Amino acid sequence: MTAATSTVDGTWLSAARRERELADVTAGRSVDVVVVGGGVVGAGAALDAASRGLSVVLLERGDLACGTSGASSKLVHGGLRYLAAGDVELAWESARERQILMDRVAPHLVRTLPFVTPYGPGFASPHGALATFGTHLADGLRRAARSPGRRLPAPRRIGPGRTRYLTPALRSGGLDGAVLHWDGQLVDDARLVVALARTAAGHGARILTRCTVDCVSGGCVTAHDTRTGEGFEVRARVVVNATGVWAGHLDPTVRLRPSKGAHVVLRADTLGVPHAGLNVAVPGERNRYVIVLPEPDGTVYVGLTDDPVDGPVPDGCTVADTDVDFLLGVLATALDRPVDRTAVVGGYAGMRPLVDTGSRPGGTTADLSRRHVVTDDGDGLVTVVGGKLTTYRRMAADAVDRAVRRYGLAAGRGHSASVPLVGAAPPDDLATLSAPRRLIRRYGTEAPLVAALADRDPGLLRPVAEGVPVLGVELLFGALAEGALDPDDLLARRTRCALVAGWEDAARPTADAVLFRATAHPTAR
Repeated sequence: MTAATSTVDGTWLSAARRERELADVTAGRSVDVVVVGGGVVGAGAALDAASRGLSVVLLERGDLACGTSGASSKLVHGGLRYLAAGDVELAWESARERQILMDRVAPHLVRTLPFVTPYGPGFASPHGALATFGTHLADGLRRAARSPGRRLPAPRRIGPGRTRYLTPALRSGGLDGAVLHWDGQLVDDARLVVALARTAAGHGARILTRCTVDCVSGGCVTAHDTRTGEGFEVRARVVVNATGVWAGHLDPTVRLRPSKGAHVVLRADTLGVPHAGLNVAVPGERNRYVIVLPEPDGTVYVGLTDDPVDGPVPDGCTVADTDVDFLLGVLATALDRPVDRTAVVGGYAGMRPLVDTGSRPGGTTADLSRRHVVTDDGDGLVTVVGGKLTTYRRMAADAVDRAVRRYGLAAGRGHSASVPLVGAAPPDDLATLSAPRRLIRRYGTEAPLVAALADRDPGLLRPVAEGVPVLGVELLFGALAEGALDPDDLLARRTRCALVAGWEDAARPTADAVLFRATAHPTAR
């Protein structure tokens, strides 16, 4: 028996497990909580509820993280933007939740990323005074949240030479220096969602993807399996509606003003292989930036726009030509040489479920608060909307708290702030692991286990195609343990091959073969 087959545990999500648990759910047993939505808040709510001893079923119409939660900027940030808007309470919540993620819940998935905000003639801040003031306020919240300086150092000013070293493509003319600060960056937002779902499964939650909820009425959830078309019902004492921008489908009283955030993907060498993130002010606008985010896989994400989504909320969201023009146009204001469309190798877009407070009917979605709201219809439906990825845990806990208090659920006290996700360990412990560095970065303490899937086929430790950084074992583990049911699940969310068109095309044949192979693997149960 290999290391891989001897360590299968209750967190593994496979196609076979889904079939077993779906059959169990449709057998007529009632549960304490049904969570609708398999994004970061839904998976977080499933974990929070299950870790309190409640029986939980999560229903997701597509794949885990297939909506907004897989299309974020992949930042775990301390709320600098909210400070600039004067919302100290929201900034504090962000700083506190960032610390919980980096220290206890998912330290293996969050790395420290330096950011530079350039100043000088021709840049948004001629002297850097506002950026310096704001970052020092944010650092005060960092200290209050007890985030150690060794992981998130104090901000400081740097000269033009150091600034250009960190961001080589930055325009040298008129550059006097930059304000340097640090924040948290997820290795991958979809990996966080998958880790949450698997950890919830380890606490007894049943995670059922490809199950569309058609109706919720009085604790009765009517749904159907999109793979077979068969309908079923689940009785629950409480239903938690965590469907984000689609929350109004289940609760028509929800008032949202969704906004679209778009990112384009460039190869890192297009910008001289930056070592830090870059904030580029949008000309003529207050407190709005295009952000350049270097990724460990040799790419750079450039985002984000913040445009209102008018009319019915679409099922998907794409990067429009106008998004590309806007992002590259703003970026060009800070570069020696502009980047043209030929340099764009991919992109992605998602929608944010911003709460419509009605306070500023003429305002843009960029002006809306990122606070979350929990509502209760009095008939067993609790809805949580708004917020942002960084504060998902607080959102989930607030929703479950409301469900427990309002409907008298026999639950223990919530302790999701101290529940580590699968693979979690501090950086010093991860440094001692024997496994490819890429696997340690993406799977934490499970990296040796993932690598062991290649014991019978060493070729699985090689990239799936030339120029693609993804290893074969990642695809196999996605099918065996992470709930991937088709090639798109593997390419779009268990790995991020789909973010680069050339990678997706090159890796698809391997993804097809791996799914077939997974059905006969000793752990496929």
